[in-house]
Amino acid sequence: MRLFLEDEGALDLKLPYEELATKVADAVLDYEKCPYEAQVELLLTMNEEIRQMNLEFRGIDRATDVLSFPMLDYEEAGNFDFLEDCAEAFDPESGELVLGDIVISKEKVLAQAEEYGHSPRREYAFLIAHSVLHLCGYDHMEE
Repeated sequence: MRLFLEDEGALDLKLPYEELATKVADAVLDYEKCPYEAQVELLLTMNEEIRQMNLEFRGIDRATDVLSFPMLDYEEAGNFDFLEDCAEAFDPESGELVLGDIVISKEKVLAQAEEYGHSPRREYAFLIAHSVLHLCGYDHMEE
């Protein structure tokens, strides 16, 4: 899996952002049996910026921990069969499946790690896994 990472804001979580996100995303895609090499864009930002995005895209005026922007519409979550006839789902230069974008608030990573009593590393990894599942078609409406 190829990850395009952008890190904005002064807060540094002192984590191997790209390495950890790639490892977790690869594990999720393996678990989901994704038959393609894939790519994801990841933006690490601050509460104010993610609040603005949450308002713009979801109509919710508050900071959130993570936003997921899938590039694909799945008939069935985790089922990649429909992509055989969907050339526009793949990067024309690399041939990789373009899954979508992830936005994470670094401030929320720290706050939630403290709230739940675990490390920022674990919280960051959880948010990556959670979001990659959204990029594979899962939502909060169905179990």
